[in-house]
Amino acid sequence: MTLPPTAAAPSREQLLHNLYEAAELEHNLMCTYLYAAFSLRQGEAEGLTAAEAEAIERWRREIIAVAVEEMGHLVAVWNITAALGGAPRIGRGNFPLDPGYLPARVIVKLAPFSDATLQHFIYLERPEGSQEHDGEGFDVERLFVRQSPVERLTPMPRDYDTVGHFYATLSEDLQAFVAEHGEAASFCGARGLQLGPSELTLGGARPVLCAKTALAAFDAIVAQGEGAPSHTQSSHYQRFAAIRTELAALSAANPSFRPAWPAATNPVLRRPPRPEGRIWLEDPAAATTVDIANASYGLMLRLLAQSYALTGPSAEKSLHVDLAVALMRAVTPLAEHAARLPAGPSHPGCHAGMSFTTLRDAAALPPGPAARRFVRERLGELADAAARLHADQGAERTGRAAQLLQALRERADRGLDLDAPAALAPAPAPSTAPASPAPPSEMHGGIEVVQGDKLELRYEARRCIHARFCVTGAPKVFLANVKGAWLYPDAMPVERLVDIAHACPSGAIQYRRKDGEPDEAPPPVNLLSVRESGPNALRGELYLRGEPLGTRATLCRCGASRNKPFCDGSHHDIHFAATGEPETGLLDLPTDMPAERAGRIDIEPEPNGPLQLRGQVEVVSGTGRMVCRVAQARLCRCGGSATKPFCDGTHARNGFTAD
Repeated sequence: MTLPPTAAAPSREQLLHNLYEAAELEHNLMCTYLYAAFSLRQGEAEGLTAAEAEAIERWRREIIAVAVEEMGHLVAVWNITAALGGAPRIGRGNFPLDPGYLPARVIVKLAPFSDATLQHFIYLERPEGSQEHDGEGFDVERLFVRQSPVERLTPMPRDYDTVGHFYATLSEDLQAFVAEHGEAASFCGARGLQLGPSELTLGGARPVLCAKTALAAFDAIVAQGEGAPSHTQSSHYQRFAAIRTELAALSAANPSFRPAWPAATNPVLRRPPRPEGRIWLEDPAAATTVDIANASYGLMLRLLAQSYALTGPSAEKSLHVDLAVALMRAVTPLAEHAARLPAGPSHPGCHAGMSFTTLRDAAALPPGPAARRFVRERLGELADAAARLHADQGAERTGRAAQLLQALRERADRGLDLDAPAALAPAPAPSTAPASPAPPSEMHGGIEVVQGDKLELRYEARRCIHARFCVTGAPKVFLANVKGAWLYPDAMPVERLVDIAHACPSGAIQYRRKDGEPDEAPPPVNLLSVRESGPNALRGELYLRGEPLGTRATLCRCGASRNKPFCDGSHHDIHFAATGEPETGLLDLPTDMPAERAGRIDIEPEPNGPLQLRGQVEVVSGTGRMVCRVAQARLCRCGGSATKPFCDGTHARNGFTAD
């Protein structure tokens, strides 16, 4: 669009002020989309036909995917803010927003999924020049002007008709600012404070280094959703419009079709001083559920703020982001459960809903032991409260939330060292204690240990996937199909035996040198090999739940292993079928060569969910072709993801369970 020229470049203060509004806008949109998705019914048990249930499940996935992209936009805005030397705006106003917080025609409130709510989403995401009308019930209370006609030193808000218009103005302001101050002075913020691919896999999580990268982030936001051209099929506008078409067809076929629970519009947890447009949640069960969901969401915001106060890449910065993202996964079942509970006697027929209440101030705490103690204490409080809620209500969703919060509590207790200095999160070191004297063959915790003259050979049967490199490459050391002793480490030269051990993909075969030569070292390049209809084979300096694992492991991706997270060969029994040749650039993940290709890899199993990896990893196909390079990823282990080897959230719908 064509904009009138700016009279003068804005101040840095005004530019940051506008970015704070952009962050609040993206944040508000994300919450409203999630609220609508949480209100949707699920399955035939909730009054839907099979066709309706299948359609609504697709709508839920689409709306949540759009909300996740809004989170990516939010991170992009935060990164631009940090690049300009500002502290990202993490908080926002509570729902419903007071007039003047946003332009008069930008109405944002929590409402359950309906024809009107969907039309409101379409209106918010409409392209420039669109004739779309707003949804019924989202009328402008009163028209007003926020923009001052007089130039002020105090930052003043802007008026805009569409989000695309707002970002076009932001782009113009940024270009004028950089033209006046220069690239180096403009982007003076510490780059290590931003969130990037090392911490988060989101479209917006890319470092902002200069005007070019900042403007590209603005353009991506507009193209992906807000104000995208109407022909952009993947835009938020078009995705919501497609749902509208399908909703109309299903409603015409079944006039009694109700896709969502009657969740409250703008629910609140206390009697509101202004009751207009708000629903007070009086039901004790509903209020307790929403309280825990809100508190988890509040801690998520605090953790994200904290991540922008820590210099990265670092284990502590990554852990804060991991905990924040995982908290939203714990919030989801709580919010869905709330939508199925009554609001209270004052509103018969109305259900509850998560209110997304924000903290008065979600700013970062001073980095160091006190901040870590705060996070650990708060996660403990949330986990205990969720456990009590599940004991009282016994619902499947409250059980899921309690399990996830307890796992996060344990992870924070392991990963946040209260004795470490500020901004450091030391990784636990592998044990270097020498093995105790032992007879030629012993069993230690399921590991068979056999002593040779120059090498101690170890075999862990439960991790073996029968790749057969051992029995075919060293048949005199590994005797197949015999009773009794079957490991003879002195039956071949020690260097050759070491090579055979290194070929074992599962890590079932390990060794310890006794001749003064070095033990196995991590590889120079960390690799994750996707095996055809089989497991993911990982090589690197591996840690599982913070404990050293060695340098080799095969991780189940079929969902059937009885020895999760490791493969036990069950993929053969269930006839698991999955390609070992994913496309290069899968999910638009980077293929560029990172500066560091080795280093520690942390594996963290999510309860009833994927395996989260942290560390530089090159993903290769079964034939060795490079697929992508990631600094962190969530690997599917339920067997159902459509984006294998990566998780797409299917585990939440197919009943997958794993601790």
